[in-house]
Amino acid sequence: MHTTEAVDMSDQVTRKPRIVVGVDGSASSKAALWWAVRQAQLIDGSVEAVIAWHHPSAYGWMPPQAETYDFEEVATEVLDSAIAKAIGPDRLVEILKRVVQDHPATALLEAARGAELLVVGNRGHGSFAETLLGSVGQHCVQHAPCPVVVVRGPGNKPADA
Repeated sequence: MHTTEAVDMSDQVTRKPRIVVGVDGSASSKAALWWAVRQAQLIDGSVEAVIAWHHPSAYGWMPPQAETYDFEEVATEVLDSAIAKAIGPDRLVEILKRVVQDHPATALLEAARGAELLVVGNRGHGSFAETLLGSVGQHCVQHAPCPVVVVRGPGNKPADA
């Protein structure tokens, strides 16, 4: 005998699709942010904009004024400015801001768990401007737990973004 049980779905939470985007203030990351917001509109999702920072001592040196320099505050300002320049005042989708003290690739991979997409610019503020895909983007492409979109250039967004 075959029996069918009714399943109560009312206790399951319906979550919006989440798109994670790496932001470092570069033109490439602003283009990625703009692209992520447009994609989130199409899928009725939200965007999680992530910026990561490290104390310079993690790289073996400290600037002379490091004791008074608030790296987290500066990172927050860079993220706020990038959102304002790339998106403007109209927030057509929910944008969650995340400021993380960690290596950018590690922070992005952690944030991408459970996300629909991870979006990065093709290069950021790294020291090798001639590379086609920055080291953070390359690491994310190789190790992300979700699909990765690499945005090249500003697309249709004005050049000053």
